[in-house]
Amino acid sequence: FLSPELARRIKNKRQGAFMNGNDADGARDLTAREIEVLKIIAEGLTNGEIATVLGINAASTGLRVVSLALLVVAFFGLAGGGRMFRRFARPVEELVDGASQIEAGDFTVRVRERGPQEVRTVARAFNAMAEQLQATDDRRRAFLADVTHELRTPLSIVRGRAEGIMDGVYPGDKEHVAPMLEAARTLERLIEDLRTLALADAGGLTLRREEVDLPLLVHETLATFEAPAGEAGIQLVAEIAGDLPVISADPGRLQSVLSNVISNAVRHTPPGGSVRVSASRSGDAIEVAVSDTGEGITPDVLPHVFDRFVKTPGSPGSGLGLAIARDLVVAHGGQIEASSPAGAGTTIRFTLPIGLAV
Repeated sequence: FLSPELARRIKNKRQGAFMNGNDADGARDLTAREIEVLKIIAEGLTNGEIATVLGINAASTGLRVVSLALLVVAFFGLAGGGRMFRRFARPVEELVDGASQIEAGDFTVRVRERGPQEVRTVARAFNAMAEQLQATDDRRRAFLADVTHELRTPLSIVRGRAEGIMDGVYPGDKEHVAPMLEAARTLERLIEDLRTLALADAGGLTLRREEVDLPLLVHETLATFEAPAGEAGIQLVAEIAGDLPVISADPGRLQSVLSNVISNAVRHTPPGGSVRVSASRSGDAIEVAVSDTGEGITPDVLPHVFDRFVKTPGSPGSGLGLAIARDLVVAHGGQIEASSPAGAGTTIRFTLPIGLAV
């Protein structure tokens, strides 16, 4: 705010002309404020005196207090904002690093649940997602190992018998060819089971619905097990209610459910035991139950009995039958469950909604 004339006077200050009164006429041309500032510069007054001359200290006490308060608030606001930013930034940085590890295939990574509530919520969801991905990856690895094992056994039988016949070790008669044929059928069933599971996983399991007489379907399915059950000394019993309606279902898929469950029951029933199949109405559903008098299912296996490749020790099956039965029952809109009291055999019970009746 200094005028050019005042600037000239400041320059002349080094010669002491103004302060010695030798330039009084020039000084009279300056304003009182310019003269005061000139004196400040010449005499080296303090910052407080400069503020007084410039009019800052002439402000009211209230204004000075408000100005100081605003400065203090601004300072602490910036400091607090920095701390808040760091509270968000560090946990978010961990989340980004964790996501990179997940992308690289490491599903064991977990992040610490810290920081503001919103960030902790995201971290908790991230850890839950990582646990699910790890469990899925573990099941995939176990699935591949189990499939490899199930395929290796029948393939070994076919290869061993075929090589023996070609080398002249075994004659090519029915007795030595029959195991090869049975192994081929096992492979065929396993491949079809895997295909059914794959369709169920992909949501592509289609049903060809038509009118199905459930009592007739149960009797036809039981008839296919009469020979092996008779050879094992196992009695097959059917208890079908007479008031069951005709339902709309896929007869092939429904027969597959019955076959898997009955086959599992026959396999685990000792000679002299029995397998009982019952069907009746239960509220708004048709209930089908398959009960055996076998050794039952151990408590540690029972909760997982419908999982893939789960089977009791010594079971000759693939461990896919009940998993397929579950998927097919669910596809029909029903439910399936297993119960196995200690020493009282096992009962597999599934339901079909009455709404499917026609």
